[in-house]
Amino acid sequence: MMQQKIKLASNSGLTHVDVEFDPEYHAVWAKLRYPDRPCISNGLINDLQQVQSLVSSLAKKGHKSDDPERLRYQILCSSQPGVFCLGGDLDLFIKLIRQGDRTKLADYAKDCIDILYASITGYNLPFTTIALVQGETLGGGFEAALAANVLIAERSSKFGFPETVFGMFPGMGAFSFLARKIAPAMAKRIISSGKVYTADELYQLGVVDQVVDDGKGVAAVREFIRHQQVRSAGFEGLEKVMEQFNPLSYKELMDVVNIWVDTAMKLSGKNLRLMEYLVNAQNKRWSASKESTTVLQQVSSA
Repeated sequence: MMQQKIKLASNSGLTHVDVEFDPEYHAVWAKLRYPDRPCISNGLINDLQQVQSLVSSLAKKGHKSDDPERLRYQILCSSQPGVFCLGGDLDLFIKLIRQGDRTKLADYAKDCIDILYASITGYNLPFTTIALVQGETLGGGFEAALAANVLIAERSSKFGFPETVFGMFPGMGAFSFLARKIAPAMAKRIISSGKVYTADELYQLGVVDQVVDDGKGVAAVREFIRHQQVRSAGFEGLEKVMEQFNPLSYKELMDVVNIWVDTAMKLSGKNLRLMEYLVNAQNKRWSASKESTTVLQQVSSA
């Protein structure tokens, strides 16, 4: 059955995501691909929308027919060594803010939370989303990882929210996702600190679910799936209990997005110049030159 489903999937027309089905594990891998700067561009958003539409359709069809070989897992990772995702498209943000185009900025943000909400709710199915982080992840990239039901990170991975450096805050679910994993006061501290966190630090705080040695991430994902499959009924029940205890509504995410857009439209010229500095630092870091310090550390000390 899964072999037939694989034939329905195609990477044709996708330029920012590679899709690979793994029948043995009832899983689909969505591997982020970055033709340019590794950020959440409109191109990446469009591809993720297509991938989610396909995965959701297949998963719902299999669930409805009670297919024992149905799709049960989605893994989000990056195909670019050293980076998961550096966050939102700051070049686009700067352009839209300077043009005073609130509508397009709001549309971008809504598209992002549509994708993240589908991930964190598992398409409203008994379905598990997994993020595998193997490198640096900032801002919206960190939010995308947090929106997965399970976050597995390789030990050298780094995480951070640079938004406060240029007068913003992460507006696509960061606080909502973190506050459901850890204490809200700690969630606020992580977001506002401007600190670069290691995978081990976030594991100790309860943000990351599992830390593995570099190069062991894929094997860890498969081992997690094997472990969960043996006890699937219990895990599904636990997820329902957690959702009931502290449900996340789409309205909550949209309310935060509206505050984020309002805040963005009020940024000063200095804030926008700091944002440009971050873009330039990212471009430099992820081109031919690979400096040892993280981008967030560079900007924080600017």
